[in-house]
Amino acid sequence: MISKKRKLDFKTSSLSLVKRHSVKFKTATIFALLISTVTLNLGFANETSKDEFDKIFHVYVGNSYIGAVADEAAVQQIIEQKEKEASNQFKELTVDAGSNIKIIPEQVFSVDTDEQATLKKLQDSIKVHAQAYSIQVDGNDVAFLKNENEFEAAINGLKLQYVSPTQLSELDARPATASLPPLKDSETRIVDVKLSTEVKGEQVEVTPAEIVTVNEAIQLLQTGSIEKELYAVQAGDVLGSIAKAHNLTTAELIQLNPSITAESVLQIGQQLNVTVEKPYVSVKAIYEKKQVEAVDFTKVVKEDATMLKGKSVVKQEGAIGKKEVSYVISEENGVRTERVQTDEKMLVEPEDRIVVIGTKVVPSIGTGTFAWPANGGRISSQMGTRWGRYHYGIDIARPSNYTIKASDNGTVKTAGRHATYGNYIVINHNNGYETLYAHLSKIGVKVGQVVEKGSSIGVMGSTGRSTGTHLHFEVHKNGSEENPLAYLN
Repeated sequence: MISKKRKLDFKTSSLSLVKRHSVKFKTATIFALLISTVTLNLGFANETSKDEFDKIFHVYVGNSYIGAVADEAAVQQIIEQKEKEASNQFKELTVDAGSNIKIIPEQVFSVDTDEQATLKKLQDSIKVHAQAYSIQVDGNDVAFLKNENEFEAAINGLKLQYVSPTQLSELDARPATASLPPLKDSETRIVDVKLSTEVKGEQVEVTPAEIVTVNEAIQLLQTGSIEKELYAVQAGDVLGSIAKAHNLTTAELIQLNPSITAESVLQIGQQLNVTVEKPYVSVKAIYEKKQVEAVDFTKVVKEDATMLKGKSVVKQEGAIGKKEVSYVISEENGVRTERVQTDEKMLVEPEDRIVVIGTKVVPSIGTGTFAWPANGGRISSQMGTRWGRYHYGIDIARPSNYTIKASDNGTVKTAGRHATYGNYIVINHNNGYETLYAHLSKIGVKVGQVVEKGSSIGVMGSTGRSTGTHLHFEVHKNGSEENPLAYLN
């Protein structure tokens, strides 16, 4: 007989077993149901056509995401429109607006894009580029030209600002290893033209607006600026104030404006170039020159102790010589920076100019003896009473020439005109004696001048109270008239 307690335990155990079997059944049923659902869905997906998906296009400019569009052709239309506009504005350029644009497609169940906003953003973001050729100075881009031909034209054009086309053509045609013939007389020959720093070119892509003309590139390389800065003259302006206001000197301002000088009168409204030039590159030109130059003569002074001090005689006039000289000349931007002489050949030797100067000092004190005051001649009238009046000297006429000479050393006391004597001279011999010379046609000395015995002091004549050409000569001692014949040798 089974006890109630065991019956109860058995019953409880049976119920627990039934419950465990029931849970296992439900779990298996649910798992089977999920498997069938997934299988059904996969089967449905496999049976759906790919054509039933929609497609959108993601648009990027560079690394920047612009948005998505449903119509790829709309993007291409904007690119083509941008390129057309750029081609019309920048003729002869090869432009490109689409190289930086990426279009990535995506399949979606439904299209949900703001195409209008995306296309507008794309319109604003697109940058048109063009093939160009850069001018690089020391590795830095300073300008962009259309192509390599324009690059070469700009470099040649820069050189032509400072050398002639003929010189540049001659230099370009000359083989690098060719030996040059000797220079001809008065010939100047260009040896080299080079830039002060390295200038290179490179194919690049830039926006069309960055591309300049050949002339603009030359201006930029020359001055550091494409456009000149102009100043309109205002009331009260002067060259100095305009120059100072633009950090220039007056000389630099005049150099920038060749039409004006330091004396120019400025007009109100007149346009002046005040561009402070900062060239990117300078043009250096080397020349050889051969020319004939004058060789100045040497001035030689020789002393002569027999000639009076203060007198000089040119013994030899002197003659200019000639020499043939060769130079190497360097210029930078048209301004000479160096000239080196390389050869010299004398063609004609110069002749010295020789001047003889006197060193003899004439004493102003007379010797006490008197020399004949004329070149020969005879006494036409002696001292004494003559024609009712007293004649205080002697007259000398008919000399070999009309030169009148100092009778002794002394100082000219008087040199002038007298009613009776005409042109006359009085010499003070500084020893108590004086001599007088009258009726001269010409006086050759001045008051205060020291004269030497026998030196020329004037020319015989017939001035004053005179009846013909002669010399009236007097000797005074301590203020009294003496008979000249008592003193003349």
